[in-house]
Amino acid sequence: MTADLFLTHRSLLFTVAYEMLGSAADAEDVLQDSWLRWAAVDHAQVSAPRAYLVRLVTRQALNRLRTLSRRREDYVGEWLPEPLLTSPDVAEDIDLAESVSIAMLTVLETLAPTERAVFVLREVFEMPYGEIAEAVGKPAATVRQIARRARERVAARRPRVRVSRSEQQAVVERFLAAVRTGQVGELMDVMAPDVVLIADGGGRASAARAPIHGAGLVAELLARPDWTVSAVWLNGAPAGRVEIDGQVAALSLVVEDGCVTRIHAMANPRKLTRLDMPAVLAR
Repeated sequence: MTADLFLTHRSLLFTVAYEMLGSAADAEDVLQDSWLRWAAVDHAQVSAPRAYLVRLVTRQALNRLRTLSRRREDYVGEWLPEPLLTSPDVAEDIDLAESVSIAMLTVLETLAPTERAVFVLREVFEMPYGEIAEAVGKPAATVRQIARRARERVAARRPRVRVSRSEQQAVVERFLAAVRTGQVGELMDVMAPDVVLIADGGGRASAARAPIHGAGLVAELLARPDWTVSAVWLNGAPAGRVEIDGQVAALSLVVEDGCVTRIHAMANPRKLTRLDMPAVLAR
């Protein structure tokens, strides 16, 4: 029964931990720690196992997030979330797809650990303030204030316009075709003039250590016919997988008003271990 309950909610628990941490590897570690704690609990005393498990995972994720925040201060270059291979079906749940997008996870990195936990639990999983208060160890009134502040910060940084799945896919396909053929002009046509490319090599792969601004510079960098480019679904959205001399990179794109406005390029090999098996996400 213990294992069955945990496994029943595992996809949800993984999604909670991943959205809080931006790392699938760390999320798996959190689930392992949570499972050990859950196994030691008297389950007869747990009236709502799902809520209890979410609180348990949240507390473990918060502890790890505080540790990771200190480590990321010493990270080489830009830090980006670990991409997940997902099926196109994830995009059917628009709110879930947006919440796990690389763009959103990058925005969540700007929040303090408790703000991030409150935002994820309230805005994504729609938990009552009382349950969130138990999970983060704060009074419910304080949690409401934290939630409001977090919403404002996220709203100021997230993409301005939510585009349809068909528009996103069409723009991404044009972008990948231009990269594949090495056509600088075509690539510039599909990008906004002020497009920004952020790359994450983590000191383990060749990558720009500061954001690159402007369609001209980004096109010169990406228009490479010697690259092997394929379309994939990452974090609930169409994206690209690139192979360069045996090195793999993942490209996640933000699309607004028919053009690519931001490119997240993940090249750190430690973050690219989940590009062959789709992750199962749930809320």
